[in-house]
Amino acid sequence: MAEERCFLPATELAERIASGDLSPVEVVDAYLDRIERRNDVVNAYVTITGDRARRAAREAARAVSRGDDLGPLHGVPIAIKDLFAFKAGVRHTFGSRVFAEREYVPDSDAPVVERLERAGAIVLGKTNTPEFGNRATTDNALVGTTVTPFAPGRTAGGTSGGSAAAVADGLAALAQGSDAGGSIRIPASCCGVYGLKPSFGRVPNGSRPNAFAEHTPFVQHGPLARTVADAAVMLDAVAGPHPDDPFTLPSPDESYLDAVDRPIDGMTVAYSPDLGTFVVDPEVRTAVEAVVEALADAGADVVEVDVTYDHSPEEIRDAWRTLFQVLMADVAMKIEVQHGMDLLEEHRDGIDPLFVRIVEAGRRYSAVEYKRADVVRTDVYDSIQAVLTAHDLLVTPTLAVPPFDADLVGPSEIDGQAVDPFIDWILSWPFNMTDHPAASLPAGFTGDGLPIGAQLVGRRFADGDVLAASAACERHNPWRDAYPPSP
Repeated sequence: MAEERCFLPATELAERIASGDLSPVEVVDAYLDRIERRNDVVNAYVTITGDRARRAAREAARAVSRGDDLGPLHGVPIAIKDLFAFKAGVRHTFGSRVFAEREYVPDSDAPVVERLERAGAIVLGKTNTPEFGNRATTDNALVGTTVTPFAPGRTAGGTSGGSAAAVADGLAALAQGSDAGGSIRIPASCCGVYGLKPSFGRVPNGSRPNAFAEHTPFVQHGPLARTVADAAVMLDAVAGPHPDDPFTLPSPDESYLDAVDRPIDGMTVAYSPDLGTFVVDPEVRTAVEAVVEALADAGADVVEVDVTYDHSPEEIRDAWRTLFQVLMADVAMKIEVQHGMDLLEEHRDGIDPLFVRIVEAGRRYSAVEYKRADVVRTDVYDSIQAVLTAHDLLVTPTLAVPPFDADLVGPSEIDGQAVDPFIDWILSWPFNMTDHPAASLPAGFTGDGLPIGAQLVGRRFADGDVLAASAACERHNPWRDAYPPSP
């Protein structure tokens, strides 16, 4: 019975806690017990805040007894990614051994964490991430590699791999992630969970010392969840303007939880099997086509499209490399300004060599070269925008491959063709160039039982459409029955 609580939807947990049917103390204890047994297997958490969580659970129980007004996530255990979502009083590491040695403990919460706790959520701990978010898998010298619960030895994806693995393995009911190139959607695909990158500005970043860095490429906080409704409740809790973020959007008119129940009859859906530029594994293509069929069965009008660009695939990839490398150089600058650590000068031997190479590359670009990448980026935006002007939704694979060996940064070959292992298997990063809301939902499994994700992309600011279509797919093929994947 205690184990079953770890796989209940967050919405059901909140309802049963509010009604008195479940105690938040019992729920938190069940999660912490499972973390103790399973975290060494999947390596989801960097820091576990068991004592704090139990104190919060006892207070949550008292609030129920008093008849207090309860938030939509009251008593629900969640996990927070250990990258830029600071939690006051809890050690923060950025997934870095050299940074962890400083024993840095923030004295304030990130806006997204503050809003989750205001909604009643209980933080169980901080989840694993690659060092300073430098790659699309989750591996570091601090605590090691995070794996998908469906196949230990295979990657959980990244950079929110710890958060996705925690949700998939019943180590958190919900988790916060962040997405600069697919860092929510990649691990969602690898771990068989639902992950949403909202529209830029939907959830406040509040980044300091540079509040203007997160739009090149667009970086956004978002939910990782086992059901679409869970993700919608979390988005309702954290969305809305914030004075610390100059890019936050006004509060939406529609509740995202209401959007989950919206029918999609007449919605027009474009399907691109490869975004016009990627090589895709045949098993992935087959699974995503089943999602497209589910949307058609739910009443959507579906058509396959060719996505075309004025620039070559290599020019587009070079532009993405430029944006990402400059973003990593900005991360290194933030660490130096805010924490007094010159990572490359003082700690080069102690940090990931890949991070060093990326930062050095980012620092070599001139301002003109950097802005030239935005010319190519504009072409990508125009091409995607043309599809989403003619259609309500675009469906693609999230990744070109199922989860691969956890000791790799990516595959070097897909369907017999040589590819760049850093970016050629990832169909999510174009939408961090364009700022269209995008989700990865469980599409099925390979013959070997590895999870596959389908990516649903909406018109700009149409996060509700993405949730509505995702929920229609979930009703057609409920994936919660796939959990638990492990004992």
